[in-house]
Amino acid sequence: MKMRKPRLAVTMGDPAGVGPELCLTVATDTRATGAADLLFVGTESILQSVAKTLGRPLPDPAHICSVAEPKVAVPPGAVSAEAGRLSALYLDRAIVLAQKGEVDGIVTAPISKEAWHLAGVPFPGHTEFLAAKTGTKEYGMMLVHGTWRVLHVSTHCSLRDAISRVTQERILRMLLLFDGVLRDLGIASPRIGVAGLNPHAGEAGLFGDEEREHILPAVLEARSRGVEVLGPIPPDTVFARGRLGEYDGVLAMYHDQGHIAVKTLAFEPSKDGGWASVHGVNVTVGLPIVRTSVDHGVAFDIAGKGIARTESMLDAIQLAARMALVRAGGSVR
Repeated sequence: MKMRKPRLAVTMGDPAGVGPELCLTVATDTRATGAADLLFVGTESILQSVAKTLGRPLPDPAHICSVAEPKVAVPPGAVSAEAGRLSALYLDRAIVLAQKGEVDGIVTAPISKEAWHLAGVPFPGHTEFLAAKTGTKEYGMMLVHGTWRVLHVSTHCSLRDAISRVTQERILRMLLLFDGVLRDLGIASPRIGVAGLNPHAGEAGLFGDEEREHILPAVLEARSRGVEVLGPIPPDTVFARGRLGEYDGVLAMYHDQGHIAVKTLAFEPSKDGGWASVHGVNVTVGLPIVRTSVDHGVAFDIAGKGIARTESMLDAIQLAARMALVRAGGSVR
């Protein structure tokens, strides 16, 4: 039996960033609309304004969920509390739609963490907002670029705090989450490589004890629970080995360890000093709902100019559609 296309809520993100134009672009791109039925969650008047400025068509009103009108002007390229307030409202509405089963997943355009702070939004980013609103205790951030998948033990915290979070218990929880989400991607028997924290994965304790005291015990416990996992592996080689196909995913110990590896591969510079392409998807792991996002920021410097790259948004839509199909028991082939 042929299954219907997944329906995805696509949030507009910070209305002063590139989110509105990304929504307008993917609304007419068959690579996005062929993968899913899209519902754009934002402010219709802002979409209309951006569409008029850029000379682009507005999505059919049936595909727009207009949440709130701005109380004050929201000019492109400027950080503001009002933009932060609106972008938080968009995300909140999308979560409600997903919880009610009216959409099969959420795809988010970028928000400004500074704007959220100015607006008094009590979360540092999308991940924490989603976890709180869905009552999720165990969650994580995974970056995806093609077959390149990296989950993080810690994300938005200082490096000092990140080191303190490298514990056997936390690593084990992340490995179990990672195994589950890889299966959600249609991988029947996932293989996971685990990065070390210290140079040379500690070099038998010469450069640090975290590998022996926390990482290896977590790896052994995960294996005893049926997870196919290897490590700890020196962090300067684990990603290269993952790229060769030794693993279906790599567990990074902290934010930049994983982000640098993925973005170096996913962001392709152009000869003129800009970007030839910007790929990559941010996935919140552990949620009861599907959520993916672009793997780049609000790009205030180019907002409203109509030159924002759309590859990451397209990747996010296609991956969310795939995950929604697998969760619904459909085929991803």
